[in-house]
Parts: sequence; structure tokens; C-alpha cells
Amino acid sequence: MSKLLPLLGVSLVLTWIPGQANAAAEAGTIKVIRGSVSIERAGKRTPVTVGDRVMSADRVITGAESAVGITLRDNTRLTAGPDSVLSLEKYSFDSTTHAGELDASVRKGTLSVVSGKLTAASPEKVSFRTPTATLGVRGTDFVIEVTDRGTD
Repeated sequence: MSKLLPLLGVSLVLTWIPGQANAAAEAGTIKVIRGSVSIERAGKRTPVTVGDRVMSADRVITGAESAVGITLRDNTRLTAGPDSVLSLEKYSFDSTTHAGELDASVRKGTLSVVSGKLTAASPEKVSFRTPTATLGVRGTDFVIEVTDRGTD
């Protein structure tokens, strides 16, 4: 029995460390890409491919003549058009209760949204911000367009 205790201790440490490293929650998945699309995460920008995960706190950036389609865990669908900057400030979703929070901002460009289970269960917990406005979501689909008028 005394030989098992060190093994159990190592097992507990190995289980604990990855949980601490994964501070940002998985928000969704890249489903469609056209052109140049990247994700900025923890200050590092990397190109994305279909199937890549999008995390809470990620910034999604599309190039000229580019677009990206993202499906969040609650089935909310986001489509960012050319020259767009979308930041997922906060995202959480409980698939059992449908509770959670979605706080996103569009710094520039266009974003089409088809809301999912989170909006249906807790519309007051869903908001989208632009440099000049905050939108509370009550409907099922909408488009945000932010023009480049000195918002950098």
C-alpha cells in the first residue's frame, strides 16, 4: 500500500495542473473560412483553419475580402465579414441548464449573428458592443456593421 501513495500523489498533480493552465473556456469552433483569418490569443496572432477552437477572450481578425463562420457551443452562429475585428470578451455556456454569458465586441467590420440556446434561455446575459453602442439581444438574428471612422 505504501508504494501506491506516491503514485496517487503524482496522479493528483497531473490531473490538477492542466485544469489550472486552461483558464480560458472553449467558446466554439471555426466552421468556414474564406481568405485570411487569424486569432489573437494571449498577445500572439496565428492563422486559423476549419475545425480550430475559439476560446473565450480570443480576438478573431479577418483580412480584406475574407470571412469566417464560427459556431459557439450553444449553437449561436457568428459570421464576420471582410476587415472585421471580433473579440469574445466573455463566453460561458452550461449545456444542461442553458445558462451562461456572451459578451462580444465588434471593433470594425461586419458581424452577422444567429442566436442560439443561450439567448433563448438568458437574453439579458447576451450583449454585443461596438465603439459607439452596446446591443442587448432579444431577437434571433441581426447584423452589426461598424464603419472605420477613426475608431482605431
